[in-house]
Amino acid sequence: MAKQIYKICVVLSLSIISVGVSALPIHWTDWIDNTPTNGFQGNGVITTPTTTVSVTYNNPQGISFYQSSGGGTDYWQNGPGNGGRNPATSPYTSAAVDNIPTGTDIIALTFAGTQTLSFSESIANPVFSYVSLNGNGYAFDQDFEILSFGNASDSNDPGYWGAGTSSKSVVDLGGGNFEYQLLGTGEPHGTIRFTGEFNAVSWRSLSAENWNGFTVGIEGTAIEVNPPGAGPVPAPLTVALLGLGLVSFFYSRRYR
Repeated sequence: MAKQIYKICVVLSLSIISVGVSALPIHWTDWIDNTPTNGFQGNGVITTPTTTVSVTYNNPQGISFYQSSGGGTDYWQNGPGNGGRNPATSPYTSAAVDNIPTGTDIIALTFAGTQTLSFSESIANPVFSYVSLNGNGYAFDQDFEILSFGNASDSNDPGYWGAGTSSKSVVDLGGGNFEYQLLGTGEPHGTIRFTGEFNAVSWRSLSAENWNGFTVGIEGTAIEVNPPGAGPVPAPLTVALLGLGLVSFFYSRRYR
């Protein structure tokens, strides 16, 4: 009987582990319209299960082009010759991101300079996907982690314009201030995730080029991801490993 209980616990623990490492569905921005306010302003919304978040992008330098709700080229598909959209090998999906950016919505940049994304309420750990960041880089005021990019070294197909790698550099500006640079080689296409809760992020395009593009998505708002008053919830993987360890300990003592 003890052996049977042990086997059942092992199976359950492994099942929890498989769930715990599964990617999360991301709610991507639906870019709706734009105005020439202060250079360029793009307006969009993100719809989550409980709310709608307004998203505003402002770039005083102006942009290259803007694709909103439907129409235009799908720059988020896997590189030419790789079967269009394939989430399994997309430069934009990973163990943390389940789905490719929705539709053809994209904001394409061309000028060096600072720009800002603002949200109507605080969001938590948003993701930022980018296209063709060659000959350029972004310097953010928020820390981030690189989740994926389109290159064989990351087990992914190339992006629309080709393959490339992505890297991060942290620059100490002095006075306790830092900037977090997204750099790359070749034709970088990929996804990063910012860490923490905030309602705005600014960054510098480090140089001018023909164009590079982006969009943004969220797992949820800060309240949805980290409900007020709720204590830290142990990750499923942690719970599973702890349970498996306790069962193993009990079993070893039972038959010592």
